[in-house]
Amino acid sequence: MAVHAHPDDEAIGTGGILARYADEGVRTVLVTCTNGELGDAPGGVKPEDPAHDEDVVVPLRRRELEASCRALGVSDLELLGYHDSGMEGWPQNDAPGSFWHTPVAEAAHRLAELMRHYQPQVVVTYDENGFYGHPDHIQANRITRAAIAECAIPEKLYYTAVPRSALRGMRKMLAEAGIDSPIEVEENPDFGTPDELITTVVDCSAVAGRKYASLAAHASQSDNIFFLRMGEELFAGIMGNESFVRVQDSTNAATPEDDLFAGLRES
Repeated sequence: MAVHAHPDDEAIGTGGILARYADEGVRTVLVTCTNGELGDAPGGVKPEDPAHDEDVVVPLRRRELEASCRALGVSDLELLGYHDSGMEGWPQNDAPGSFWHTPVAEAAHRLAELMRHYQPQVVVTYDENGFYGHPDHIQANRITRAAIAECAIPEKLYYTAVPRSALRGMRKMLAEAGIDSPIEVEENPDFGTPDELITTVVDCSAVAGRKYASLAAHASQSDNIFFLRMGEELFAGIMGNESFVRVQDSTNAATPEDDLFAGLRES
């Protein structure tokens, strides 16, 4: 079970594992917490533009999310339906009905009910800072931890991660391809995950094309999805592995590991 904040988040950090494990016969469940109301409207119209219409954005992003799930072979899609809270400091952070404004216990109980229904052995979400401080990503982490405390499921919990060494390597490959990178590792030492904290690296190179296709499914957000500018071949070379930090485990599987289900496959 992957717990994500917005439509399109599933593709970037977990598209590879969702596709790879689906191919291996694993039931894959995607929980998307918000409707993505504050993403771009058709034509790249931004949420601060008076022409931005959430009633148009929501069904469009739902269709794109469903197309992404088909590309990845996701077994089950669950929508919590909270309102997108926007970036840190936006007035929508504290609007009634926004995900960030929703009590953690309330949203966590709904997620715990889904965990009881699906009985996932492995759950994946963001770290405590939501990777880069996005309120909805932070809230996804909080409700996931609270849901696990309520229902004592799953056996393993992981946070998505990008090793700092991989960020440096990506900048080099992009430079060689003549593409300016938006990632300023040296200028922001807090960006990315220190390599020594990474516990798990999963080889998803065989399904990198499907991961790219899942990103491409979110066409309305193409202005915001930098990875689409790479093209499929370069994307596959850079994004073939997905990395994680294991934060809960009842199997005592040794680390480093190359499989989220290490310690579970024999049971």
